[in-house]
Amino acid sequence: MIFRILEDQFAQKAREAKDADRRFMELALALGKRGQGRTWPNPAVGAVIVKDGVIVGRGWTQPGGRPHGEPEALRRAGEAARGATLYVTLEPCSHFGKSPPCADAIIAAGIKRVVAAIEDPNPEVAGQGHARLRAAGITVDVGLCAAEAAFDHAGHFRRIRDHRPHVILKLAVSLDGKIGAAGGKPVAITGEAARNRVHLLRAQSDAILVGIGTVLADDPLLTCRLPGMAARSPVRVVLDQSLRIPGASQLARTARETPLWVIASELAEAAAATRLGAVGAQIMRVHSGGASGLDLPAVLRALAGKGITRLMVEGGSRVAASFVAADLVDEIWLFRGAEAVGSGGVDALDALPLSKIAQSQAYKVHASETFGKDSLTIYERA
Repeated sequence: MIFRILEDQFAQKAREAKDADRRFMELALALGKRGQGRTWPNPAVGAVIVKDGVIVGRGWTQPGGRPHGEPEALRRAGEAARGATLYVTLEPCSHFGKSPPCADAIIAAGIKRVVAAIEDPNPEVAGQGHARLRAAGITVDVGLCAAEAAFDHAGHFRRIRDHRPHVILKLAVSLDGKIGAAGGKPVAITGEAARNRVHLLRAQSDAILVGIGTVLADDPLLTCRLPGMAARSPVRVVLDQSLRIPGASQLARTARETPLWVIASELAEAAAATRLGAVGAQIMRVHSGGASGLDLPAVLRALAGKGITRLMVEGGSRVAASFVAADLVDEIWLFRGAEAVGSGGVDALDALPLSKIAQSQAYKVHASETFGKDSLTIYERA
């Protein structure tokens, strides 16, 4: 009987320790999200340091990509880090870049145990960080909340593995599947709460992309307009094969305040490029993709080369359809309004049916939210 009691007590303590590990890792994941959209080309890593069940340090990757999350947490913990456990959303780096290896800082701080969500696929790390920690006598556990970490770090992983950003397609469709009124006129599809959610997504993206048709029709600003978050606005990217973007557009007039990158064909006129460059826009040239416009894989490679890891594609319908047809969409945010637009409205995916997403075996539902009468369904690759 005494042995059974001891076994039960041991099992209970093990369950409690496992639950505590998950809680602290979930906090690290939440902290890491604070850096999304601001750390590129580096991943947005969250870290929590715990000693005797008490949080003694928290950190996340800072704007511009450094300091990394681990040294931020170590700095806040100070001497309390000695003998503590570090929870981190991605394998600590082991190479010298613009800052020393995080693995060395962890070792020097006297951390006793590291719980990492997932290994970093970067060839300069790829298990070497964990190996260095183990060689120093630190206990390393890998895999807790790995799926959640893989979702949060999808941009970093995609850029490393496929040399392109993780593409997030945002669509706001009416009850009858439209994104605009007849004649391409803009119309309010969702309410304020849903629109605020879109602006938060902008803040968590490195760059936002639209086609020249959207610029000419809507004259958008494409910034984050949540209170106090203007500085979190992403790089604005316009697909403009012939450099038709007007100098009087909101994008051109604010190019020195929020970066504007215009992607054009190699054949676009030099005079137009000079004109846009004079207002602060950066011109990038890629191969044309024939009748469909620019070569989208080349566009994504160019953006990845500039450090972009998370790209939000916001429109219009032809651009959205082109990305879907080319199988270049990794995540879809589908907002649905409660009102119909009516016949003659602009279809969400041009000639493609919306079922190409909602009923496709290529995607699965990751999460859903509601905003009064409006709804959001987030899809990810299956």
